[in-house]
Amino acid sequence: MQPHTKPGSAPNATPGSDPEVLRLRATDRPCARGVERNATVWGLTPVLRWGLTPLLLGVVGVGSVGAGADAPASSGWPVFRGDAQLTGVADVALSDQLRPLWVFEVAEGIESAVAVGGDTVYLGALDGFLYAVDLAKGELKWKYEAGAEIRSSPSLGAGSVFFGDGDGIFHAVDASSGKRRWIFEAEAEIVSSANVAGDRVVFGSHDQFLYCLSLADGSLLWKVETEGYVYGTPAIVDGVAISVGCDGYLRAVNLEDGSEVKKIEIGSYVGASPAAFDGRAYFGTFDNRVVAVDLARGELLWSYENPERQFPYLSSAAVRGNRVIVGGRDKLVHAIDSTSGKSVWTFAARGKVDASPVIAGQRVYAASTGGEVFALDLETGKQTWSFDSGSPIVASPSIAANRLLIGTTEGRLFCFGSE
Repeated sequence: MQPHTKPGSAPNATPGSDPEVLRLRATDRPCARGVERNATVWGLTPVLRWGLTPLLLGVVGVGSVGAGADAPASSGWPVFRGDAQLTGVADVALSDQLRPLWVFEVAEGIESAVAVGGDTVYLGALDGFLYAVDLAKGELKWKYEAGAEIRSSPSLGAGSVFFGDGDGIFHAVDASSGKRRWIFEAEAEIVSSANVAGDRVVFGSHDQFLYCLSLADGSLLWKVETEGYVYGTPAIVDGVAISVGCDGYLRAVNLEDGSEVKKIEIGSYVGASPAAFDGRAYFGTFDNRVVAVDLARGELLWSYENPERQFPYLSSAAVRGNRVIVGGRDKLVHAIDSTSGKSVWTFAARGKVDASPVIAGQRVYAASTGGEVFALDLETGKQTWSFDSGSPIVASPSIAANRLLIGTTEGRLFCFGSE
């Protein structure tokens, strides 16, 4: 393992340093004309299909042009959970002999996943800085000062890095130089990570709004009011943003104009992000359930509960084929059959599993507040690899270029590989 690399004196972009930076507030523009809020709660009754003209989607990574929303995660990890649908799946198989290749340290803790584009890792930390780190060597390229804690995972699009901070400021930073492009001010903390679609970026806030901004200048395209905090990242599928939050509803919102396509009652708070796969959304709730929702019909298909341990789910699900994998505050990783909602296997970790698991090849990669990072066999749940990081982990793993990256609450970013 190489020696620890600590942030150095690379160029540091600071707030207000560029007089040309665009600064927008959530109150500067009203909701876009034509936004319709459908007050009907669809609940568990059948509804019509989207009936929309699909928006041209593209998650555009650093140095890439026109990559599709479902671009393979192996070419990078541009958004939280790896793709626009938030499935948490990488299309690579990592070595069973992973070892730490480098460790990058920051002044305070890491609670969010990293984004990876090209040869660069983008890391937000509780010390208020966004870091760009060389993927191969773990060396600092640049750092950008946000001025408040960063719990939102960075997202990549159109040559920019997007993230929100604890003061409610949403930042667009040039991915190559670390210079600020523009900022937008919401009215409360932003923990939700952003998702990118075409020429727009979507995220939620604790001010109880779901926002859609222009990638070019951060201008408000529309906002949709909810009835509670929006912690999770919205998934994007077929021109629709799928969002769940602390008001107990799943909302499907047209990306073109912000009109509400569906509003489905879940009946409990949700802090996780929805994973959209094969016409369904999967996510855990605060009242000890993991649920599957049919997005076309607006129906709750099944609800899974651990019969022995009743704890909330903060972890977002990973979904591939007939498997839904999610971590729980019950200190278990759960594998659930996506059709029936029945348990396939569980794995007992050393602590709460708030980090969101990732699937790569035939392995599930997860982490716990006990400090362990570990791999499980996707079919059996048998542990195949583990590493003790020495401090609690709540950040989720990211996988790119045959490497696994994850941060700890003590401020260490580990890069694992076999080289």
